[in-house]
Amino acid sequence: MSSSASPRFIVQPHDPAAARRRLLLLLTVWLATLALAAFGGWLLSRVPVSGPDPVEFARLRSENEQLKQRVAVLERADQVDKVASSDLQQTLREREEEIAGLRTDLGFYARLVGGGARREGLAVHSVHVEPVKDSSAWNVVVTLTQNMKRSQSSEGRLQLAIEGVSNSQLKNLGWNDLAAGDSAGLPFSFKYFQRVSGTVMLPAGFTPTRIKVVAEASGGGGRVEQGFAWSEAQAAEESSNVQQ
Repeated sequence: MSSSASPRFIVQPHDPAAARRRLLLLLTVWLATLALAAFGGWLLSRVPVSGPDPVEFARLRSENEQLKQRVAVLERADQVDKVASSDLQQTLREREEEIAGLRTDLGFYARLVGGGARREGLAVHSVHVEPVKDSSAWNVVVTLTQNMKRSQSSEGRLQLAIEGVSNSQLKNLGWNDLAAGDSAGLPFSFKYFQRVSGTVMLPAGFTPTRIKVVAEASGGGGRVEQGFAWSEAQAAEESSNVQQ
């Protein structure tokens, strides 16, 4: 065996103090780790839980309920104002219609009693048309007046003619077209005024625009022709004061 070969074992002296130092160091590190973990848990326990304060939450909820009540009151007041305004407008419209009706009646009776300097013979005061339900027929009421012959009756007949549009063309319907089988016309006989009623038939697809009244008294009592817009005749109200 050669004397230069490396030794297979190394012998070192045993040092108990170094071993104790290493063990103490490990124990110190472990204790420090436990202390840090405990301190972190303590800090987390001191942080308040997030969320609204109960007192503040109750106050905000109370204010919200009060605001809801105020909104409900204001909405109700607005509804009341709208209803009152609508009722007032309706009342004003009714009063305007009443005034217009009274003015019409005043003019009507002034003509009858001869309130003006000029007396009038046979005249057409108004025309009222109203559709017959579920048909192409129309009821017509013509109010005739005269104040020329107060002691005598005006007698005669009246006929109607209606202008309109059919198939995009102007068309004029005479009395024979409107009341088949009654070529003579509607009779009238009165001293002061009379409502003459009749019914006319309009052909399908015909749109009326104007109605004309032709009244002629017998014995030279006069003749009158007067036209009215169809919309005006529809809007006119049949006066309950005018009687035969």
